[in-house]
Amino acid sequence: MASTTVNIHEAKTHLSRLIERAEQGEEIIIAKAGTPKVRLTPVRDDVVTRRPGRFAGSLRVTEAFFEPLPEEELSGWEGRDDQR
Repeated sequence: MASTTVNIHEAKTHLSRLIERAEQGEEIIIAKAGTPKVRLTPVRDDVVTRRPGRFAGSLRVTEAFFEPLPEEELSGWEGRDDQR
């Protein structure tokens, strides 16, 4: 579906209609002075709920995890350009 941009005044005036359109899948952007500020989207029921401990026992951390990174990799993570 298409995207629709409305200003804040119009959004306040027609909020119920805009909500219905967003529920049908239309992207509604609310702007202030022509600058997009927020997106009106429906709340999804299909969001996966996180379960603590879901992967318990399936992951293994070896001693290698605690060893220092090689200098060339460490410089990449730290944003240094030492690899000339």
